[in-house]
Amino acid sequence: MSTPLDDNSLSPQEVARYSRHLIMPQVGMAGQRRLKAASVLLVGAGGLGSPAGLYLAAAGVGRIGLVDADVVDASNLQRQVLYGSRDLGRPKTAAAADRLRDLNPHLEIVAHETVLDSGNALEILAGYDVVVDGSDNFPTRYLVNDACVLLGRPDVYGSIFRFDGQASVFWAQRGPCYRCLFPEPPPPGLVPSCAEGGVLGVLPGIVGAIQANEAIKLILREGEPLIGRLLLFDALAMRFQEFKLPKDPDCPVCGEHPTLRELIDYEQFCGIPRFTAPVEAAGEMTPTQLRARLDRGDPLRILDVRDPHELAISRLADAQLIPLPELEARLGELDPADEIVVICRTGARSARAVRILERAGFGRVHNLSGGINRWADEVDAGLPKY
Repeated sequence: MSTPLDDNSLSPQEVARYSRHLIMPQVGMAGQRRLKAASVLLVGAGGLGSPAGLYLAAAGVGRIGLVDADVVDASNLQRQVLYGSRDLGRPKTAAAADRLRDLNPHLEIVAHETVLDSGNALEILAGYDVVVDGSDNFPTRYLVNDACVLLGRPDVYGSIFRFDGQASVFWAQRGPCYRCLFPEPPPPGLVPSCAEGGVLGVLPGIVGAIQANEAIKLILREGEPLIGRLLLFDALAMRFQEFKLPKDPDCPVCGEHPTLRELIDYEQFCGIPRFTAPVEAAGEMTPTQLRARLDRGDPLRILDVRDPHELAISRLADAQLIPLPELEARLGELDPADEIVVICRTGARSARAVRILERAGFGRVHNLSGGINRWADEVDAGLPKY
């Protein structure tokens, strides 16, 4: 006669599923039950959250939370392996939950379809044992770090850009936190995002799998986690490097005399203005406005500040190319008397170029709002977007 299973006992089906874990002495039945009893929150269900979520679900982590407010876009499918073409337009949390439940029906998947902010972070993170940070922006990274320090949770960190990845475990109770490594964020615009600079599709798979590995080790209490160590990965050279991270005694959140005892306004801390209304910033020109002025024959100089290889994807006729990193050295190629419209992919790099030109004394400079991708949406539907 069978006996009832307690909450963390393994059913015969689960024993069969996890058999390759169960025969490992470092896991065994006790470790697998520990995984089943554990909860992990994925902050971001994108490039890093996809492989991390898949491997955590496959490993049998009993409750997995997903925080994301985005929908699946065609540009995601190059690297975000949780999704397929049939998921286009769906909320990522819903599509990811379906995929993870299909992978392992023995789990509880909790979807938090929201933007993580200072108002909800402590409440959401408090419900999980381990936090895996797969975010792609500085405000969220600082928010997750500070919330984890205040709650005593480990923060399994990962970041990616082009061919380079980073990973660490920030756990203030046992080592440094993210602010010990980066006390202050870089100036806005100094570090391009993956949307601006790109990312090798396989890279988040590697780094996200490392994050899943670290989370599982923390739950099993086995091995040596990346606490106090920063792992760097160069996919082009296929080389790993490791650096020791000391705990900063003067850290404002985890140091000996912390001054930060509650969550703050992280957009303001990182120098990023809050979005308030869909209006054009001063000095910006919309694609329809630019089209109308070109049709009138107005003497406008179109300056493209993207990288040369991007012209093979899409370009505007008669635009002059000066990549943003070269702009200050090549100002002599431009006439300050001209009226200049600066373009890039989405408007971020061109906004920085406008500031450079204005500081150099150019008086009539406009940023093409939304960049060449918005031009494709509003003016030329035949132009590829990327």
